[in-house]
Amino acid sequence: MKRQTAFGANPPYAKYLRAASAMMGGLALGLAATVVSLNAGHGFNALRAGPWTAWPSVGGPNIDPYARAAIARSGEAPLGRDQGLAFIATADSSGAPLDGACEYSVVDPLPPARFWTLSLATPSGGLIDNPAGRYGFSSVDVLRREGGGFELVIARHARAGNWLSPGEARKFVLMLRLYDTPLDVDARPDPNTFPRIVKLKCA
Repeated sequence: MKRQTAFGANPPYAKYLRAASAMMGGLALGLAATVVSLNAGHGFNALRAGPWTAWPSVGGPNIDPYARAAIARSGEAPLGRDQGLAFIATADSSGAPLDGACEYSVVDPLPPARFWTLSLATPSGGLIDNPAGRYGFSSVDVLRREGGGFELVIARHARAGNWLSPGEARKFVLMLRLYDTPLDVDARPDPNTFPRIVKLKCA
């Protein structure tokens, strides 16, 4: 038997409780969506080429609010549109997330650029402590094969040639910065013109 009150089975404040619950649920959902958006990258208008992703609008005047919030959160200084493009890879060329316990080969080619850098970083963009004290290579100091190509190996233990170590980090990203590049940001770039990230083995 239902309990009756002076106001009947449904007191007048019940609808306000339901409305408040709906508002709180909507607020929680909105906050969760915002957090996911900030952690997913630098907002909208992403430029993708295989495992590599760039956000060209980040360095321009038309930056969207999500990208602005992500940059304010990380403290980075993005490249301007007239300076170049910064690409980030969080996975290898097969789509598997990059793992510090695995070894990788990063093989040319590279899009045309006057100067480029290729480095490791934490997912938040910080430097990774490693025994070699080296955080990346550039187009002027990378060791090249005959013909101008190159191969870079990512492994915890030393390798001959171009070697980068993720240290003890389990998660890392690869950052490719292309300075003074003629790459068309309004067209989808060809993934075959970007470095391939090939998993070799895992511990």
